[in-house]
Amino acid sequence: QDKDTKMTEFWLISAPGEKTCQQTWEKLHAATTKNNNLSTNSKFNIPDLKVGTLDVLVGLSDELAKLDAFVEGVVKKVAQYMADVLEDSKDKVQENLLANGGKFLLADVSFEIEKSFKKNYSSSSGTVPFLLIFKGVNQIDNDLKARASAYNNLKGNLQNLERKNAGSLLTRSLADIVKKEDFVLDSEYLVTLLVIVPKLNYNDWVKQYETLAEMVVPRSSNVLFEDQDSYLCNVTLFRKAVDDFKHKAREYKFMVRDFQYNEEEMKADKEEMNRLSTDKKKQFGPLVRWLKVNFSEAFIAWIHVKALRVFVESVLRYGLPVNFQAMLLQPNKKTMKKLREVLYDLYKHLDSSAAAIIDATMDIPGLNLSQQEYYPYVYYKIDCNLLEFK
Repeated sequence: QDKDTKMTEFWLISAPGEKTCQQTWEKLHAATTKNNNLSTNSKFNIPDLKVGTLDVLVGLSDELAKLDAFVEGVVKKVAQYMADVLEDSKDKVQENLLANGGKFLLADVSFEIEKSFKKNYSSSSGTVPFLLIFKGVNQIDNDLKARASAYNNLKGNLQNLERKNAGSLLTRSLADIVKKEDFVLDSEYLVTLLVIVPKLNYNDWVKQYETLAEMVVPRSSNVLFEDQDSYLCNVTLFRKAVDDFKHKAREYKFMVRDFQYNEEEMKADKEEMNRLSTDKKKQFGPLVRWLKVNFSEAFIAWIHVKALRVFVESVLRYGLPVNFQAMLLQPNKKTMKKLREVLYDLYKHLDSSAAAIIDATMDIPGLNLSQQEYYPYVYYKIDCNLLEFK
């Protein structure tokens, strides 16, 4: 579908059955597609649920509004975490956010809700799917917290080690830079120091290091490594001259690094880095798979909540017996205002109090619609825009 004209938001609406529900559908479809293709439409068939008392339905309507917000939050958390985990492959996020076994993308929400509903809840009262949905999505939310915490700890530890292996020569790990042969080891009298020499001062170093203190071994300095600003040099001298050497070196901006060559420690650091890197790679695949599966589960649950809300609200608005047609519209971006007007003309007869309410900018006193826009027809928005990652 053309990204310039299609919205990644969907309008789930319902209107009372006329002579038949099919007629309601045909009328809507004709009105929105005959000029300009205002929207792409599909039927949204909700199976019959047992209807309780009016009080139960009113209570359920409020609870479903809260559940809707909770489930939407979890859907977005899973999607956002998928983007975090994929790091440099953000362009692959969208293809991993499939629902219903890949039968639809975010850009095609209209899947077989009826089959899906029956499979999960059979024909039951509204409270049963409500509780099952909450339980299932709450489990996903808790699992996400646990898995994200474990993976983030691992990633954080690895990043800390990687930071140690980068950065300034004054602070970074030298495990990958220095070798055993760069040092005089196990000598009672001699010791090798590591000195950070700014590149601008290198000529001074070459001229002066042998005379910065007594008992410096002549020609014992070599450049072991360089970064953008400095050289890492070694120098060997007698142990008793170390303090004097450090003091003099500072005057010339030569910084002696506090470092002792310890093969075991450096080996342990390397092994820890390899272990963390391997663990991260091992956890990555299963975590992405878990996120894919549970994004699908949470997203389908979210659509089920919308279906329940449409059912409850339609019965409250249009009365019994149950007789309404739910429909899913994907508006065209450029003609949304026109689509609102067409829908208003189609359904204004349903509610005289809705006169002149087209753009949902008014507050209607006494209506507790959980900040949901009010129209003469039942309307819920499924906003997928926040699930898009550039």
